[in-house]
Amino acid sequence: KCNSLVTLMCHLFNVYGLIHHFQLDMVKLHRFLGMVQDDYHSQNPYHNAVHAADVTQAMYCYLKEPKLAEQLSPADVFLGLMAAAAHDVDHPGVNQPFLIKTRHHLASLYQNTSVLESHHWRSTVGMLRESGLLSHLPPDMSQDMEQQLGSLILATDISRQNEFLLTFREHLDNQDLDLQLASHRHFMLQIALKCADICNPCRVWELSRQWSERVCEEFYRQGDMERKFDLEISPLCNQQADSVPTIQIGFISYIVEPLFEEWHRFTDPSLLSQTMMGHLHKNKARWSLLRYAHNSEPQAHSQAEKPGPEGGGGEGECIP
Repeated sequence: KCNSLVTLMCHLFNVYGLIHHFQLDMVKLHRFLGMVQDDYHSQNPYHNAVHAADVTQAMYCYLKEPKLAEQLSPADVFLGLMAAAAHDVDHPGVNQPFLIKTRHHLASLYQNTSVLESHHWRSTVGMLRESGLLSHLPPDMSQDMEQQLGSLILATDISRQNEFLLTFREHLDNQDLDLQLASHRHFMLQIALKCADICNPCRVWELSRQWSERVCEEFYRQGDMERKFDLEISPLCNQQADSVPTIQIGFISYIVEPLFEEWHRFTDPSLLSQTMMGHLHKNKARWSLLRYAHNSEPQAHSQAEKPGPEGGGGEGECIP
């Protein structure tokens, strides 16, 4: 059994002194983290507990960025790490359009809006309450934490990418981010989590490539299900038409680069950010070579670039 998420979170809570600060019961903490870890689907090639641990590791690195670290409160760090760990809990391995067109009960429950993210949040709140992790805190404090967790997890909805990107860019252009304001710190936690969730192209090639292949395998599995049920195959889910290099180039160009270019500006830029941008550009160039090779094969299907809808974290130490 993979225990990476529980192990990592316990370590980080110790590093930050969160167990002492919030007077957390270790039995309840282990119970909660174990529930979260077990609620990820190990059969998913991509959206599993290792992805959650990976995004949590990236989030930790981003919370350590000097511009953020010197302003964050213990509650900010606690919420940031918790949201990273639980952001994809109970992910079914298919995307929102699939849930909507198959009339899945979750799509109906959340009225076709941020269906997966709402489910991840509500599931997390359920496990928080069942484990009793925050039961010793004043009710208004624990309820506020639940709401902030929801706001963070809902920010990972890729359909809201432009909304967050434009707001972030506007703040940087106007130089009006004030991290002494709780609302601005919360916004930056949302941005950091969004970065952590899609940072796999910013990792070293070997790690980045493996995660790219895993997310595409999950897309292709969805496409196979859609074919089986005579449904229209979703974009990026047709293995015969959508190659891994093409999917990744679109994902990097339309989703990852725009967000990380602004994160790069925010960090001034830091050594970590410079390293990530270096990996990102090298990886995009390698995917371009692989796409050329793929399209040059006699049986290859030529196709245009398409933006990728969703990516994910990578794996490793502090990003590189």
